[in-house]
Amino acid sequence: MLVWRHGSTLQPCKCPLCRRPISLLVPTEDTIRNRSDSTVSEVLANLETYNRLFGGGSTSLVQRMQDLPFLLRRLLREMMDPQRTLPLVIRARVYIAMILSAVYIVSPIDIIPEGVLGVVGLLDDLLIALICFLHVAALYRSVLYYRHAGS
Repeated sequence: MLVWRHGSTLQPCKCPLCRRPISLLVPTEDTIRNRSDSTVSEVLANLETYNRLFGGGSTSLVQRMQDLPFLLRRLLREMMDPQRTLPLVIRARVYIAMILSAVYIVSPIDIIPEGVLGVVGLLDDLLIALICFLHVAALYRSVLYYRHAGS
């Protein structure tokens, strides 16, 4: 946050490792628990401001693929934790997307049949799984954006 405050506040910070713009900052659970502390609440207010300014923009497919492991791990952790609440509509959409993609992958009816084209026939199954994971990650990213951008 200090780098962003002392640099240009009109553009997002860049990651020190990969030099890509940071589009969403997510606080840890410990930070959220200590919200009553004045310094923590100030940092969270700055974080909400940063997310409001830079978190709503569109991201490229490469960026979404790179964010996929983090978002899916965090979503799985949040769905398994009874203390955390995920909106019912989002939870239902995640389950529906996962069930429909699993049914398609297991189903013998495919766009590219495995029996005729062999290994190449698995490409449509992989594509459906990738689209499902990207959709679920986008849903969860929107939840994180609304939760941590103060909206």
